[in-house]
Amino acid sequence: MSYSLMRGRYLARLAGSAEDLAAVQALRGLCFRGAGAVDADAYDAICQHVMIEESGSGQLVCCLRLLQLASGAQIGRSYSAQFYGLDPLRAYPAPMVEMGRFCIHPEHHDADILRVAWGAVTHFVDEAQVGMLFGCSSFKGTDWRAHADSLAHLAQGYLAPARWLPQVKAGAVVPYARALSGVAGDRKQALLRMPALLRSYLAMGGWVSDHAVIDPDLGTLHVFTGLEIAAIPAARARALRAVAG
Repeated sequence: MSYSLMRGRYLARLAGSAEDLAAVQALRGLCFRGAGAVDADAYDAICQHVMIEESGSGQLVCCLRLLQLASGAQIGRSYSAQFYGLDPLRAYPAPMVEMGRFCIHPEHHDADILRVAWGAVTHFVDEAQVGMLFGCSSFKGTDWRAHADSLAHLAQGYLAPARWLPQVKAGAVVPYARALSGVAGDRKQALLRMPALLRSYLAMGGWVSDHAVIDPDLGTLHVFTGLEIAAIPAARARALRAVAG
């Protein structure tokens, strides 16, 4: 499958060579592990990798990977299934896509990068008639208290529907919904400190697990995140498809 999308200063395309994949793994290494590091795992071989490049310089400024599943029956193949009990989602009847390893170069802060990335994902979702997008949304650092405002905000109004709620599987988890029950938190700080990708999920009707997983390998704290495509507000869906072309 080939794909490219040009919007303003940015070009979104699929990685098509070993050199492309190496560039993706280097950017992920920089974002998740530190300068000079490389981030690679076995899932890279079964995913499609979206690259967002600055058109003038050709610099890779953002990347993400997508794993398509025919239905929830294949949920065990996903990266997220290592960390969450996803049996409730096995009954999901439509195609699904796991979006993972999303990162933006730390020296680039243009909001259009995220917009173009979502445009590329929207194209993929529409082409494959995907019903649900899901993945792990990561907070930097493993001390959940540093993210208490954001987690309290999630617990107040964004927990997964009972029928899809992920179960505890990982050994190191934070049952934040229970720990922060009744805690209001600072909404402004919650949104300010929340990963941009997670804010986007929530704005489109997304939901999260009631517990976070501590990932010592990446030095992150993550929550399972799901988004049913049919739940995206009509105006937002039109805007995404306008970007996707």
